[in-house]
Amino acid sequence: MKKIPTRAVSPAQKKKLIEALVRAPNYSRAYQDLSFLGREELRPVRLQLELLKPELALTEQDVCSTIIVFGSARVPAPEEARKLLADAERAARARPRERAAQLALESARRVVERSRYYEEARRFGYLATRAGQADKAHHFVVVTGGGPGIMEAANRGAFDARGKSIGLNITLPHEQAPNPYVTPQLNFQFHYFAIRKMHFLMRARAMVAFPGGFGTFDELFETLTLVQTGKKRRMPIILFGREFWTRAVNFNTLVSEGMIAAADLSLVRYVETAEEAWEHIRGYWAKNGGGPEVRRRRSLSEVIR
Repeated sequence: MKKIPTRAVSPAQKKKLIEALVRAPNYSRAYQDLSFLGREELRPVRLQLELLKPELALTEQDVCSTIIVFGSARVPAPEEARKLLADAERAARARPRERAAQLALESARRVVERSRYYEEARRFGYLATRAGQADKAHHFVVVTGGGPGIMEAANRGAFDARGKSIGLNITLPHEQAPNPYVTPQLNFQFHYFAIRKMHFLMRARAMVAFPGGFGTFDELFETLTLVQTGKKRRMPIILFGREFWTRAVNFNTLVSEGMIAAADLSLVRYVETAEEAWEHIRGYWAKNGGGPEVRRRRSLSEVIR
C-alpha cells in the first residue's frame, strides 16, 4: 500500500485552523446568520417571522382588539401648519411680485385647512383609548402605520390618554422613522406589505380612514374587499370628511355602472368629527357584541360605554 503524504501541523497552526473554522460563515447557527436569512430561498421563512414576531408581542401585551387609523403622512399638526403659514406670509410680503412665493402662500393656507384632520385624528385616538383601556384591558387599541401626519395624530391621542397604541412601520426608500407617540413594546418594522396588512386587520374591530394618498386608498379598498367578500367579519368602516371622499371616490357611479351592489354602500359611513366616529363604533359594537375573538378580560359590550 502506497503511503500518503502527511502535512506537518504544529499546535499553533492547529489552533489557527480551528479558529478559522469557527469564524467561517457556514459554521454560524442558521437563525443567527443574517446573510443566510437574507437569501432569496429564505423568503418563506422571513414571511413567517414577520407574521409571528408581532403576533407574540401583541399577545404578550394582551391586545384584544384594535381600531385601524389611516390617513396622509402629509397632514401636519395645527401648530406646525400655522408656523408654515406665518413663514410663507413673511416670504410673500418680502417678495410680492415673485410667483413662487405666492404659490407657496396658497399652499400653506391649504395645509392649515387640512391640519384640522390632524386634530380630529388625535381626538379620536384619545376617545377610543380612554374608553377601550379604561380599566387596563386593551380593547380598541389604535393601530397606525407608525409614521407622521394622521398616523402620528392618532398615536398621540392614545399617548395623551395614557394608553397603548401600535405602530406598524415598513421599510421604504423614502420612509420615515416611527413617530414618538407609539408604545415602544408595540412598535414594529415590516419588510412585506402583505404581512403588515394582515396585522392591521387580524384584531381590527373598526377602520377610520382620513384623507390620504395611494397608501390610504390601498388599505381602504383591501378592507372593503375583505368585508364585502366575507373574509373579514363586518365592522365599521368610517370615512372622515365627506367632501373629500365623495370627490375622490364616486361610489354611486360604481353602483350605477353595476360594479358594486347598492347594498355595498352601507359598508362605509361618513363622519366629520372624532366624537361622531367614536359614537358610531361604540353603538355598532354595543348592538352587535364583541364575538368570541375578543372574549379575554371582558366582552366588547361590557367595555363600551
